[in-house]
Amino acid sequence: MMPSLSRLRLLHWGYWSCLTLTGLILQLPFVRAADDQSPQLPNIVMILADDLGFSDIGCYGGEISTPNLDRLAGDGIRFTQFYNTARCWPTRAALMTGYYPQQVHRDKLPTLPGGGGNRNVRQPWARLLPDLLRPAGYHSYHSGKWHIDGRVLPTGFERSLEVRNQGNFFTAAGNRLDDQPIEVPADESGYYATTATVDHALDCLTSHQVQYGDSPFFQYLAFIAPHFPLHALPEDIARYRDRYLSGWDELREERASKQRRLELLATPLSPLEPELGPPYDFPDAFEKLGPGEINRPLPWLELTVEQRRFQATKMAIHAAMVDRMDREIGRYLDGLRAAGQLKNTLVLFASDNGASAEIMVRHGGHDPEAPPGSGASYLCLGPGFSSAANTPFRRHKTWVHEGGISTPLIVSWPAGISARGELRQTAGHVIDLVPTFLDVAGLEAPEEWEGRKRPPLPGHSLRGAFARDVLIPRQSLWWLHEGNRAVRMGDWKLVAAEGDPWELYDLSKDRAEGQNLAGDYPRRVEQLEREWQRLTEEFTELAKQTMRAGDRGRNQR
Repeated sequence: MMPSLSRLRLLHWGYWSCLTLTGLILQLPFVRAADDQSPQLPNIVMILADDLGFSDIGCYGGEISTPNLDRLAGDGIRFTQFYNTARCWPTRAALMTGYYPQQVHRDKLPTLPGGGGNRNVRQPWARLLPDLLRPAGYHSYHSGKWHIDGRVLPTGFERSLEVRNQGNFFTAAGNRLDDQPIEVPADESGYYATTATVDHALDCLTSHQVQYGDSPFFQYLAFIAPHFPLHALPEDIARYRDRYLSGWDELREERASKQRRLELLATPLSPLEPELGPPYDFPDAFEKLGPGEINRPLPWLELTVEQRRFQATKMAIHAAMVDRMDREIGRYLDGLRAAGQLKNTLVLFASDNGASAEIMVRHGGHDPEAPPGSGASYLCLGPGFSSAANTPFRRHKTWVHEGGISTPLIVSWPAGISARGELRQTAGHVIDLVPTFLDVAGLEAPEEWEGRKRPPLPGHSLRGAFARDVLIPRQSLWWLHEGNRAVRMGDWKLVAAEGDPWELYDLSKDRAEGQNLAGDYPRRVEQLEREWQRLTEEFTELAKQTMRAGDRGRNQR
């Protein structure tokens, strides 16, 4: 049975903004006073953006207004070498299970039939964080994008708003509340997906306070912004309308300069690759999008006036989406503060991959007469401003060069992290988040699940870096997506795009991957290639075993 409209309106329609849940929290008598009498175990809030570039937020070099994330970073720490898997669904699998996605059937392996992955069903032992945190008394809630196999509630989340509609930010059509389809009214004026996602998270916070008192909670707040289509509120777009008319060349220099002032990075700015376009070719999209669209990061001054305006408008909408996401994050943090929970809440913010060079038209299509950024338009950022969003790194989402896999990681925990505004240089990966959360919850990863042995988690807890900038020791980090492959050992990285030979970089000097040292250090190349191959074979054997064992059935609790 579909959830009733009366239950949903408070969560999903902007014209109820006068009754925002933050305001309700302030008025409810059952809420703890703001003296932060919190449970001993911290609450955990994981905030994940979608297709956000490394430099898109202010505290990582951007010019977009993100005061709430900047304040969160000022109250905590920022990691400068944190990684994802280069794509949305593999990153979510790694974040929620603690395994590389290929270990849990969620991305392809080259020698298996059908790849042995690519969004297939996880093994029964590949539990998500709610099940792993439950022994410590955590209650878990999900708000936003899912993109993990199966329904949400069977994985241990107690409440869920699943934003399945990723083709139009202005309608809730196709979304699910607690795994049930939402009944959408004819008039959705005032609805915007980013706002609705936080409305739901705040409602989960309120109900948790009522039902479970001092028990800790895990909130997974997964935005679809700023993923295409570029849809934003008109008033947000207006703040950036003419900001990017100077182009992506100047914006990249501006952001790189700010990153140097912030002492985030010590690397040259990667050169643009004007011959490199989107990772997938949709030539029919250009007929729909018109002469303003281009699919290469050409020098800005070579573009026509029409192309410059079109591209600058797309970046303005992208910026508006990031701006609105930050405002909604601020609203959620205000709710935590009003509930007396902020001090003992571990809050993390990251992105699932780098900014996207994709250009396509899907879902309802694109009306060239509609206002850009409205629900009838369908625009993508493209490789020009995607290169700027990923400053100073090279390439984009789907590639495993630094531009595709580098993400901000902000960590704040006022009761548990005394550092304020500090940087952490140690390399980390989304596979490290499950070990980190288990560590702060006083738990160890289970060795088996319902009689099934679980492989050891490949990641490491980052908690040691919370207090000071220490190296988290590890043998290597590994990547494979769409034939793009990489491995990092210490400061050395071996990387290759699909079909290309290996490239070798010393990341201590060259995070921009501008000087290929493969010809100078052939033994280093062999060493790293052996490590990449070892892990690939290990993950392939695991996938073979679990496929033979019949573990590909539906993953239910």
